[in-house]
Amino acid sequence: MTKKERIILFILASLNFTHILDFIIMMPLSNYLIPYFKITAFQFSMLVASYSISAFFSGLAIALVIDRFDRKKTLALAYTGFLIGTVTCGFSYSYEILLAARILTGLFGGIIGAQVLAIVADLFTYERRGRAMGAVMSAFAIASILGVPVSLYLTNLFDYNWHVPFLMVGCVAFILVPSILKFIPSIKEHIVERDKSASPFKAIITVCKIPSQRSALIFSCLLMMGHFLIIPFINPFIEFNKGFSKDLIPMIYLVGGIASLFAAIYLGRVSDKVGKLPVFSWAVFLSLFMVIIITAMPDLHFSIVLLLFAIWFILATGRAVTAQAMISEVVTQEQRGSFMSINGSVQQLGSGIASLAAGVIVVTENSGKILYYNWVGYLSILVLIGSLVFGRFVFRKLDKPAKVIAKK
Repeated sequence: MTKKERIILFILASLNFTHILDFIIMMPLSNYLIPYFKITAFQFSMLVASYSISAFFSGLAIALVIDRFDRKKTLALAYTGFLIGTVTCGFSYSYEILLAARILTGLFGGIIGAQVLAIVADLFTYERRGRAMGAVMSAFAIASILGVPVSLYLTNLFDYNWHVPFLMVGCVAFILVPSILKFIPSIKEHIVERDKSASPFKAIITVCKIPSQRSALIFSCLLMMGHFLIIPFINPFIEFNKGFSKDLIPMIYLVGGIASLFAAIYLGRVSDKVGKLPVFSWAVFLSLFMVIIITAMPDLHFSIVLLLFAIWFILATGRAVTAQAMISEVVTQEQRGSFMSINGSVQQLGSGIASLAAGVIVVTENSGKILYYNWVGYLSILVLIGSLVFGRFVFRKLDKPAKVIAKK
């Protein structure tokens, strides 16, 4: 990998870091937002789902036109909009304003992830894409290692002020905007002459007509739903059901993030050698047991809790990295921008549905303790099994390890 490629991956990973942190910080902030606004579990799930659902619609809309433009310009515009939305969240003073700000942030945040993945897929061949995807998607691990713990620490330091994390993300995003313009190359090879007689909904129609692409999107939605079902209420469960304080919870994200970082790098390289599908299949299968353990957790020492979450983070990262690498291969370069936007939208829809479903199932007592969290875990397992079966059906012929390709 050249120095230029490493710089590009670092910037793309940094962009991922900020918009992922902006999204995932909502989950640990549940312990602050629910008592601050005096809202129910379902109202909190609306705050989480509002970002995802607005990202779903903006992703579909942008997919109609995204492949007509330079990917660099699209990324810069979306990131600027995301910056404005995040800062607005930081200055929100009521539940309604924060909800509106989350919708605004989601409109632009949902576009960023798809464009980052499309750029990686354009710049790196399939044989090297697992490592590149692992590098970019390690941003999730870094957001967990640094972003969430630091955000929660600052929140506690400033007298439980939940505004601080959003303002911090806004400051980092402001610094990154010039780096997009300076270091990300202009990518126009995918642009083809537009057929004026073609339907403006051609991108969506094409995806619906091509079985492999249609199936890949269903798979993507199922995987995201299965993963996200248990996430929104992990923190209330750990604090109010298991009795661990707010000061300990950042350690879960720190340890889990470190494990996830190594998993993203190592499993990305392994998947390039042995195949993405085998790594994905084992990661999903083993994660089923972790979901049961986490959502029906007995009373354990906190060190054991940290170990369990580290394992869960590793498996979640393994299935995410390999899934994205496989999904990106079902489409040609000319369609990749629109397809990855649609894929990002479908993933956001999956996480939004999962958040709302969890909010409907879970009940919050006056003490803060949540009930029926294990039911959410059972639903997550069913959906993950569905994604595993569907994934093996969709990608069994497409996935080839590097050593097989080298022999041809």
